[in-house]
Amino acid sequence: VHAVADSPLGPYKAGAIIGPGHNPEIYQLKDGRYVLYVIDARYMASDLNGPWEKSKFTFDPRGRRIIEGLSNLSFARREDGSFIMVCRGGGIWFSQTGVSPWLQVTDRRVYPPVEGRFEDPVIWRTNVQYHLIVNDWYGRIAYYLRSKDGVNWKVEPGEAYLPGIARYADGTVEDWFKYERIKVLQDETGRATQAHFAVIDVLKGNDKGSDNHSSKHICIPLTVGRLVTVLNQEPLSAETKSIRLKIAAEEGFDPSKDMDVASLRFGASDVVNFGGGSRVTGTEPSGKDLIVTFDGTGNGFTDENFAGKLLGKTREGKLLFGWARLPGVEYLEPILSARLPRPAGSDDSPRLNVEVQNFGQVASKEASLKILLKEGDKEEVLATGAVSGLQPFEVTTIELPIAKPLAPEAKHRVKVVIDAKTQYPSILEGEMKAVVGE
Repeated sequence: VHAVADSPLGPYKAGAIIGPGHNPEIYQLKDGRYVLYVIDARYMASDLNGPWEKSKFTFDPRGRRIIEGLSNLSFARREDGSFIMVCRGGGIWFSQTGVSPWLQVTDRRVYPPVEGRFEDPVIWRTNVQYHLIVNDWYGRIAYYLRSKDGVNWKVEPGEAYLPGIARYADGTVEDWFKYERIKVLQDETGRATQAHFAVIDVLKGNDKGSDNHSSKHICIPLTVGRLVTVLNQEPLSAETKSIRLKIAAEEGFDPSKDMDVASLRFGASDVVNFGGGSRVTGTEPSGKDLIVTFDGTGNGFTDENFAGKLLGKTREGKLLFGWARLPGVEYLEPILSARLPRPAGSDDSPRLNVEVQNFGQVASKEASLKILLKEGDKEEVLATGAVSGLQPFEVTTIELPIAKPLAPEAKHRVKVVIDAKTQYPSILEGEMKAVVGE
């Protein structure tokens, strides 16, 4: 890993060695310090010029299977300064500070439900939502997903990228065989402005010493999404008659002059991506910004949507798009997550202890808790109870009575369901051994 800056203020000149490492990613903590992640280690410094101190993360899977190991990690800072992480296998983890222990929340991968050999995920957060791209290195295809909370993800149709994307303005194509290790450069709103790749023109095993093949680092500029705000106060649905959007002016972009207004469509991405969505009925200036009114017909919005998509083209015929938050959607919700239950009590008074933690950025209210015993396709209610309100990252243990003791020394398949009246319930499945104290 090399230093990333050249400054007379510190000992680390451009090109100086920070230390050994592979697949680095850097992020900044709430207190201003920098964390430079590499596989199996991290470097920390108060200044990009160093000095950098090497240490290690702590990981707690919380009784869940670690999906494909802990490598190729990618991180995003949340609004409150806490962090989310996705590991190579697609598990989602949280850390309260970015250096405090990483705690796993999901019990399965969040990647698309298709066959693939996934690696090199990259996660980032904008002012609207979380974004995730993951690469199938064997199929040489990548997928794009979006999320409101970083735990529940929606797969967008199509490919995030394929070989052949390194195309110059004059039509020249750099014919790289593989694109891997994607990282994104973000602007002040979190929007991705550049995609950085490690590329190679042959299979990795065919890259021999002293031949004419080698891997390269390339940077591809991205079309940056426009800043879009929904002005409607009520939630959008199929019954919405009219939708008003404010499209912000920015340096290098004048919405009144640069857009092909007639081409614009707005609505749920599932319909807009395929030519549908609401159509423009009028425009009006708002300072340098532009307010665009759409006929609500065909917007495609349902209760499952958490962002609207604007899609169209510029007057030069180039891609134009933007994402907008929707009125009536709670973007910061509690994220309650349980560990697997543990037997407690005695044969005369059998109980289960369940640890629950709030990984959201806001306090939770009382939620219902249910533990189901699974046998094949059948589910039987084993215990029910309530989880009291929890502050962000607060932990509590709930003791629940059960009607009869479970068979000792046996492993039982259980499902823990927490309903906090949020958009998504929390569900954990796993095996529990019915031995008190384990």
